[in-house]
Amino acid sequence: MIALAAGKMLWKWLTEDVSRWITADLWRLAAANPSWTAITVIGGLTLLLLLVGLSGAGTYRYVDDAEISDEPEVLTFKMKQLASMSASGFEQACADLLARDGFRQPRRVGGAGDLGANVTAWDGDDRLVVLQRKQYSSPVGSGHVQQFNGTARPHHGADAPIMIALNAFTQPATDFARRHALLLVSRRELKLWAHGQHLYDVLGIESAA
Repeated sequence: MIALAAGKMLWKWLTEDVSRWITADLWRLAAANPSWTAITVIGGLTLLLLLVGLSGAGTYRYVDDAEISDEPEVLTFKMKQLASMSASGFEQACADLLARDGFRQPRRVGGAGDLGANVTAWDGDDRLVVLQRKQYSSPVGSGHVQQFNGTARPHHGADAPIMIALNAFTQPATDFARRHALLLVSRRELKLWAHGQHLYDVLGIESAA
């Protein structure tokens, strides 16, 4: 009963006294002091906006110019990826790397009867690049390099004959290539090329382009 009586008194106070104070007394006070009313309203709104702004702090952050890069992502391959590729997949990877480096019309030509040419492309100086790839688990011997030498220039017209070995060349193969101006991409050079360096930079070839 006491709680019910207290609740009734509170309801009467809220609906009669408080309501009358808001609608009559407060309105009369605002009408009598318009300038102070305006200042109070503006100050309240300013404080409210300030509180909203502070509550949003930390939601966003400013990004340094150094964090913004317009450079496109460079194509790269890991050596494990190259080692696990099929013959055609490895050739396509080489063609894609040539395209990344700015060579024109890189394409796979490997297959039955390719006579030592797996990938061809044109560089910026209009030189024909002919690549042959070897994915052997052991170093490539001199016999394979000699065979490539017999077809790269005479048959394919290569200006830059390049042989790529996943696992290096033997010393006799390297010596023969040096005497006949064949370019060898051994495991170390292949890793540099696959990881983002330009092929000609890896081989030390100058290009006017």
